[in-house]
Amino acid sequence: MRHTGTCRQIALIAACAAFLGAACGGSHPSQQAARPRPAIASPSPAASPSARTSLVAPGVACPTTGQPVAGAGSLQAALKLAAPGTVIRLAPGIYTGNFVATASGTSGAPITLCGPAEAVIDGGDIRTGYGLHLDKASYWSLLGFSVQNAQKGVVIDHASHVLISGLYVHSIGDEAIHLRAASSDNIVENTMVRDTGHLIARFGEGIYVGSAHSNWCNYTACGPDTSDRNVIRGNDVAQTTAENVDIKEGTTGGVIADNKFSGAGMVSSAATAWVNVKGNGWTITGNTGFGSVGDGFQVHEVYAGWGQHNVFHGNQANVNGPGFGFYVQRSSLGTVVGCDNTATGAAKGLSNLGCAG
Repeated sequence: MRHTGTCRQIALIAACAAFLGAACGGSHPSQQAARPRPAIASPSPAASPSARTSLVAPGVACPTTGQPVAGAGSLQAALKLAAPGTVIRLAPGIYTGNFVATASGTSGAPITLCGPAEAVIDGGDIRTGYGLHLDKASYWSLLGFSVQNAQKGVVIDHASHVLISGLYVHSIGDEAIHLRAASSDNIVENTMVRDTGHLIARFGEGIYVGSAHSNWCNYTACGPDTSDRNVIRGNDVAQTTAENVDIKEGTTGGVIADNKFSGAGMVSSAATAWVNVKGNGWTITGNTGFGSVGDGFQVHEVYAGWGQHNVFHGNQANVNGPGFGFYVQRSSLGTVVGCDNTATGAAKGLSNLGCAG
């Protein structure tokens, strides 16, 4: 194992803390049967909107002023007319359709779409369409509502400075939340994700950052999908057929912190860990996982030059399964697995590389 030195570890931890503070202010075929899901004991059961608040910390509050909307047509019209500073408040109810936003806010006047968990965007079909799509729409705040019954739940393309806070995304054909196509400096926090991969098991990630190199020509002009410096924190993710969090090659400098993960529902042919990191320079800290079909956390190089210099500190891997708490494809990737990580019920131990510091 190649260690980068205690000083560099301390610097990385400090940088992570500063970043978290500042941040507050291959291809998918269309048809394939989902595979059965094995039963794995987990403290993260399926949850109704009313139960969500007991499992996930509250997100940012919905403003009390703004434009109230009720019904799919009103929501479509409000999204079309949105401008910097717009606040769209969803009334409780079902909003059926695939909703797209293309306008951007500004750093001083973001656009807000918010509502209670009982305000539900329903895509109507897990085989096609996105529940909510921000397409080149930066500086948005998505707060509190639910998304269900779409092929993909929430997709962010070519957009930055988006806050996704307190959502409930569930019953999805493929992945629940996807930051893609050079979408950087975004935050996904305090969300609950459940029941993904109903259409294609291996595409049933909970939170997905970037895109596989085989898709770079589709999204980023054949270069790396530089969805960089994204923060994934305080989320509760379970019952995903694939990884709870999948970090793709091409991404750099993100943070995965203080999340709750579960292998309940994970399919071994689709994923073998809660988190799979294939980008560079990610910091993974303070997370807790329960029950895995393989390992707890993994690092891989799937494309030359990626999967390097990632750091793990203070995570609790309650694996109760056949693998490691922390598996790294090889020591030359420069991964740091801190000795402040723990692994219980991991048949192969804490890490295949040992620990540092």
